[in-house]
Amino acid sequence: MKQQRYYSLDVFRGATVALMILVNNPGSWGHIFSPLAHASWHGCTPTDLVFPFFLFAVGNAMSFVMPKLQQGNDSAFWGKVIQRTIMIFGIGLFLNWSPFVKFSEDVLVWKPWENVRILGVLQRIALCYFFASVIIYYGKSRMALFIGMMILVIYWVLSFSLGVPGHMYSLSGYFGNAIDQQILGLTHIYKGEGVPFDPEGLTSTLPAIVQVIFGYLVGEYIQLKGKNFDMLAQLLLTGVVLVLVGYIWDFSFPINKKIWTSSYVFYTTGLAMITLGMFIYLLEFKEAKGRWSQFFDVFGKNPLFIFVLSGFLPRVLALLRWVDHVDEKGEKVYTSALPWFYEHVCKNIAADLRIGSLLYALCMIAFMGLLAYILDKKKIYIKV
Repeated sequence: MKQQRYYSLDVFRGATVALMILVNNPGSWGHIFSPLAHASWHGCTPTDLVFPFFLFAVGNAMSFVMPKLQQGNDSAFWGKVIQRTIMIFGIGLFLNWSPFVKFSEDVLVWKPWENVRILGVLQRIALCYFFASVIIYYGKSRMALFIGMMILVIYWVLSFSLGVPGHMYSLSGYFGNAIDQQILGLTHIYKGEGVPFDPEGLTSTLPAIVQVIFGYLVGEYIQLKGKNFDMLAQLLLTGVVLVLVGYIWDFSFPINKKIWTSSYVFYTTGLAMITLGMFIYLLEFKEAKGRWSQFFDVFGKNPLFIFVLSGFLPRVLALLRWVDHVDEKGEKVYTSALPWFYEHVCKNIAADLRIGSLLYALCMIAFMGLLAYILDKKKIYIKV
């Protein structure tokens, strides 16, 4: 089978990366519009769609690569998959630890390993990529679908049976938290919820693996069917069905990103299929290409590099600080380039501080987009 090139897949992946940068880089976490914030617990906001959409896109990309791997031998497969998994996981760990030093009063001190978070977005991508690759390589499509469905059901059963009775799906009652704490250690776990709890934990990575499997199956499907309206209609219809299944399952297993519930997998996969279908219609059928599609496409050419840089650059620039002013107590208040830009430029744009915070995020997107454009023009593609 000759592979057709789908420009829409590249734009979909690039748009997801751009949105990941947007929601991760507000001017102020205390002033953001509600659609750009994660759901406090149960539920799903537009921001909660970004990460599963990216995992779905990872599966899409895998559907173009896996046939070549399956034509080779097991050694070549394991070599490539293990190498890529280690690299992505290692980059994520590097990002969490970077820039390796921090200020203690006016002195730079070493950032101790004991306080470094082990897991994170890139680490989850690495683990999902690894296990989905193995399942698909050895199980092929039908078995991969079966295994994926079993993972979602088993995860539901474990969450219900091992969670705190009556509070199985709450922050305090979720069964996976105790497992993550035991394996990773309290000091290596995210504490943004006020207590040690990692939204990219080991146990909640299980259903996230299925997101990649579903993405692979969709990518394989659209290649087999080709660019026609029958393919598009079935893609959109299946997406609607999965959204409805997610809604129905929500009654007994609530849609929740932070513990990545099985209903959340169905719901977000369905929305990803509908969104991808819209991109296919616009870009493949109507050929409605333009600057908007080119902008997102360049993000998709170097997705991991641009995403990592968007997280690494602010941390490094924060080390180049200076005294901004002296507070009422006579103590020095330091700033650096990006906080200064927000405080003295973006924040003063409007009385509603959410607008300034959004403007800062959009400036970050524009800067990263310019860099991605330059790399694309120079044909520089940093593969991981």
